[in-house]
Order: sequence, then C-alpha cells, then structure tokens
Amino acid sequence: MTYRTEESAWVQVAPAAPVAGAQVAQQRSTAEYRALDAAHHIHPFSDMGSLNRSGSRVIVKAQGVYLWDSEGNKIIDGMAGLWCVNVGYGRKELAEAAYRQMQELPYYNTFFKTTHPPVIELSALLAEITPAPFTHFFYCNSGSEGNDTVLRTVHQYWITQGKPSKKYVISRKNAYHGSTIAGATLGGMGYMHEQMPSKVEHIVHIDQPYYFGEAEAGMTPEAFGLARAQQLEAKILELGAENVAAFIGEPFQGAGGVIFPPSTYWPEIQRICRKYDILLAADEVIGGFGRTGEWFAHQHFGFEPDLITLAKGLTSGYIPMGAVGLHERVAKAIIEHGEFNHGLTYSGHPVAAAVALANLKLLRDGKIVERVKNDTGPYFQQLLRETFAGHPLIGEIAGAGLVAGLQLAEDPKTRKRFENGGDVGTLCRDFCFNGNLIMRATGDRMLLSPPLVITRQEIDELVSKAKMAVDATAQQLGLS
Repeated sequence: MTYRTEESAWVQVAPAAPVAGAQVAQQRSTAEYRALDAAHHIHPFSDMGSLNRSGSRVIVKAQGVYLWDSEGNKIIDGMAGLWCVNVGYGRKELAEAAYRQMQELPYYNTFFKTTHPPVIELSALLAEITPAPFTHFFYCNSGSEGNDTVLRTVHQYWITQGKPSKKYVISRKNAYHGSTIAGATLGGMGYMHEQMPSKVEHIVHIDQPYYFGEAEAGMTPEAFGLARAQQLEAKILELGAENVAAFIGEPFQGAGGVIFPPSTYWPEIQRICRKYDILLAADEVIGGFGRTGEWFAHQHFGFEPDLITLAKGLTSGYIPMGAVGLHERVAKAIIEHGEFNHGLTYSGHPVAAAVALANLKLLRDGKIVERVKNDTGPYFQQLLRETFAGHPLIGEIAGAGLVAGLQLAEDPKTRKRFENGGDVGTLCRDFCFNGNLIMRATGDRMLLSPPLVITRQEIDELVSKAKMAVDATAQQLGLS
C-alpha cells in the first residue's frame, strides 16, 4: 500500500498491525475515501494532479500525540497538526465546552452594540495571560485574518495620531504571515507572490536573520544579528520615518524553517522601532500559548511588541479562531477615535470563544506551559542535541521549548548547504513517514513541534524515529 508523506511525495509502507484503540467506525474503505477526495476536494498548497493520481492519506482518529490512518497505522504527530494542537488530541473538556455552548447560544454576532458571555470571559482571561500592556482583543477566524487585522489597526492608529502618511509596513523575506492577499503580501515567500495577481500596497521586505544559511564566513552570530536588524533602520531612512507605520515579524520564523535569530537581533529591532516611532507587531500565531516554554515567544526573546497576532494554540486547533492583542496605548487610540470599520461575521463566535476559554484554562490550570519550560522542553532540546551531535548531515539545531529546526547540510562544519536542499528535505520527510512520524520539511530544514502534552517517553520515541529518518537520508546520500 502506498501512503502520501505530504503534498506529492510518497514511499512504500507495509501496513502496521492493528493497535488497541485505533479501531473506528469507517463508513467507507480507504480507496473510496481517496476517490471521493480526488473528485471533490482541493487541498491547500498542493499539486492536485499529482496528489489525485496517488491518493490522499486518510486520518481517521487521534488521541494524545498520536494519529491513526484508515489502514490502522499509528503515527506520532511531531507537528501538533499544523503547529496548533497544544493540549493534544481527544480532550473531552474542549468537546464538552463546544457542546454546552452550542446548546446555550450556538451563534450570535458581536456587531450592533452586542456581546455575549463567552467572548467577554475569553477577553478577560487573555488580558490575564498576556503581558500587562495587552488589554484589548479583536477576534477573527485565523492567523491570516489576524494579520489582515493588524494592517487595518496599524493604519487606523496612525490616522488617529494625525499621521496618515505613515502607511508602509516592513516585513522580512522568508516570513510567513498567512495566505490571504494581505497576509501573503506581508509574508516574504516568493513562490506565493508569483501566484498573486496583485499585492497590497505599502508593504516592503528586508532580509531574514538566518545565520546558518546567509551569514558571511567568519561573521559571528551576534554581529550578523545586529547587521540584519540594522537593515530595518536603513529601510526606514530610505522610505522616510514619517511614512513608516510598523514592522512585523515572527519571534522565530515557523514555516520558514524554525529560524531562531541571534540574541542581538530583537533588542536592536525594538530599539530602532522606538527611535523612529514605529509600531512593532509580533506574529505569535505559532509561538503563542507555550510553544517556547513561555506563554508567548516574544517573552522568550525579551522584546515588547505593540500588537500580537494569535491563533492556532488559542483553541489548540479544535475550532477555528484568531485574535489580535492590542497594547493599551493602541487600544485607547482605536476606542477613543470613532468607528473602526472592520469586522467579520464570526468575530468572537460564541462556540469558538467557549472552546478557547476551556483550552486556555487547561494550559493554565494544568501548568502545561510551566512543564514545557522546566521539564519536557529542556529534555527535548538536550536529547536532540545529544542524539545528533556530530551527525554528518546535521549542521544546526535551533529551537527552545517544544519547537526545533534541524538543518540538513552537505558540510555542517563550513555551513555548506545542498544545492538541491528541497529534494533532500523531501527525501528525509519520506523516511519520517515510513517510520510513522510526522516531521515537516521546509527546504533543507526538518521541523518538529509536537503537542505540548508530550511525555518524556513519547519524546524518546519521536527523537528516535527522527534519528532513523535522518540516518537513512544520510545513507542514501552517501554521507553516513
């Protein structure tokens, strides 16, 4: 039986023996599911012709950190779905919260001077969990919509300050801020821009702080971090500070490859933003809600943004929801200067808010974030570094808490990357799925971001399977 590893890469896998608890009532066979999927479903970021010829992987059940497919294979999810299932799969508390709210108030909007208890309670809890300056929250359905909201908020803020010429927003190459036209424009991924008929105006990009891949020989990480941060100042001066509204960045780049900037980077970015009166927005869609061992990734890096984009871990992916947190000075300007002409049908949806509220209480009351910081996160990071120390294929391990990026390199000592890095990453990803592990490939970087509830024993399993996949890749490349 053939199984898809991701968009269009495949390997041959022998069916696993049935696992206790993996049996679910399936209405159709795998072949029937695949045929219907090919007939009617267009997948995100996929070559549909290739995928339809091979057939999709059909996931039918999940529990804790594991998935089961329609053939009974048990797979450890090293990516928490899509960076989002922070409390793990199968949490009855979240299902029950959704069920109760659907019975009580399944939907009402927050337009027309109207609100409801779930969104009120969620906003109050977020104000407790986020750093003190964040007092108000605007709700949407995803991180993409959240970053659209950041743009709207930033421009409205400067209008209220009597500075309407401040329109430019500066982002970074190889950043990911969503897939809407605005979010994709903010992101710095050229392959996405190529398929956009038009882009949002007044968005420009500077280089990313990717030390392993882009630093000159002999340059220290600290010097490189400063140099890349100082590109922001150069761009502000080029555009004119009176024309620049904000800088936006992921505290660490997620979809770009789990790229952690040098320690000098974010303090310098913040200094420059403050010097030129530029708003600083942190895209916390991946980093938020415990991923690095802090509640929010910007806390790990020690900077203070003016806006934060939230999604994914907000509900642990159980139901769609996003939000933007506003620093009190930004919120005050929005609140006190008339109507903010922005909103969505499902802004603050009562069921989504109820699930988010239950999810955040699980993270808080179960001390899950504290456990990531003090126990499982350090264990995961140390085990990765011990396991891959001196490996002929691994040039760098970046990460903190329960997120990591493994750099595949032709020559790790000289930071020489593969010319066909994407092919090498895809090869490694194939071996991962062959070993019943979900590990994502971004070019020549292998990414791990498991559910925050993963145990030490499960971390051992995850890292062991990752090692087998990397070893198999090295062997095939003749580097072992």
